[in-house]
Order: sequence, then structure tokens, then C-alpha cells
Amino acid sequence: MNQLTERQKALKEKFISERGYWAEFWDDTLRLNEDFFEAYIKFSAVPWKKGSLDPKVRELIYVAIDASTTHLYAPGIQAHMQNAFRYGATPEEIMEVFELTSVLGIHTCTSGVPILVEELKNAGVELNEELTERQKMLKEQFIEARGYWSELWDQFLLLDDEFFQAYLEFSSVPWNKGTLEPKVKEFIYIAIDVATTHLYDPGTRIHIKNALKYGATKEEIMEVFQLVSVLGIHTCTVGVPILVEEMKKNMVNK
Repeated sequence: MNQLTERQKALKEKFISERGYWAEFWDDTLRLNEDFFEAYIKFSAVPWKKGSLDPKVRELIYVAIDASTTHLYAPGIQAHMQNAFRYGATPEEIMEVFELTSVLGIHTCTSGVPILVEELKNAGVELNEELTERQKMLKEQFIEARGYWSELWDQFLLLDDEFFQAYLEFSSVPWNKGTLEPKVKEFIYIAIDVATTHLYDPGTRIHIKNALKYGATKEEIMEVFQLVSVLGIHTCTVGVPILVEEMKKNMVNK
């Protein structure tokens, strides 16, 4: 496409100034609609101008939402991983973000098990509602490792304590061996649960409570929401290159 106009060059510099980086996937969006791009700069830059989170933490949050199984947006993972390194993140911290984000799949159970239990009761199936000694032990191990308990886990534990134990061990690795502070771990959980690609209210509520317990402020949690709210721009970062490709084909065919 054409070279950037003077206004577009100024907007590119403004983006770099306020967001701290540039990626080539922005070029075509800027060329196609500079007014829209300018509005996006203002929208996405708010937490960078007013927020209190460390820039490294902001970039780790972006890595988490892009790496979530509900999104898996490789260009964003790469761009924000590069930014995180530039702000001082270590490979161990980024791997820890991946480990924390990998638990998202368990929402199959935390969403599905309550429905299963309800339908089993409707079908007249009697269910044991008292934890065994082994299950009580696993519950205590979860609380010790993860720092909380939710009633969402009770029915899951009652239905299959072996699978629960395996999940406990899997989800506890970054808590047993990780380097990110607990509050930041909870920010990662909040981000992946509140993202528009997931919108898992029970998890959002649980992890907000946990973050507050670890000393998070309302401003910090609101900043997590602001950072995650820009996820919708991937409509453009994915769609615009396809549009440009089809425009080129159309020009060739004429």
C-alpha cells in the first residue's frame, strides 16, 4: 500500500510514545483509517498514562490473554513477549504466565459439573454429599497450595477425587515454584476470566476476592479490565491484512 502520510507518521510516533512499541500489523490499519487508529490510541493508552501497574506486569497480562485457549493469537503473544522482555521479564516469569493461563481448561468442569449434578438429581440419582477422609485431605492441600477454596470445587471433588488431585498438582506448580507475587498471579487469572473471549463470571469474582486479599487495590483491578478491554482490536489486526490481500487481488483482476 501507499507510504504513510505526514499525519499517519505523526500517529505512528504517538502510538510508540504512548504504548512503547510498534508492530508491523498496525501499518495497514493506520493507512486504511487513521481516524479510527487515532481513537484506538486514546482508548488503549489510558492505563499506560494513568495506571499504577508495572509496565512488565501489563505486558504479562497481554501475553496471558493472547495465549489463552479461548484466543491463541500468536502475533500478539510474540509482540507482547518482546515488550515484556524489554521491561525486564525473565523467561521463567513468562513460562509462569503460560502455566497460570493453562488452567483455563478446567472451566469445562467448573461449568459442567454443577449442571451434571443438577441433572443427575432430576433423574433420581442419589449422590454422596459428604467428603471422605481422602477428599477432606485433598481439600486442605488445595487450600494450602492455592490459598482459597470455592464451593465450585466441592462437587468436582466428590465426583472424581483422582482427577481433582491431578488438577491440584497441575495448577499448583506456579504457586509452589513460581516467582511472580501472588497478587500478580491473581491479576493473570482475572484477565483470562474477564476477557471477552471467555467472560467467566464465577472465576472473575473468585480471583478478584483473592487479589484483594493479597493487597490489590480497586485501581489496579480496574486497570486489568482496561488492559483486557483492547482485545477487540484483534478484529482489525487479523481482518485488515486479509482485506488488504483481497484488495490487491481485486486490483490485479481489473
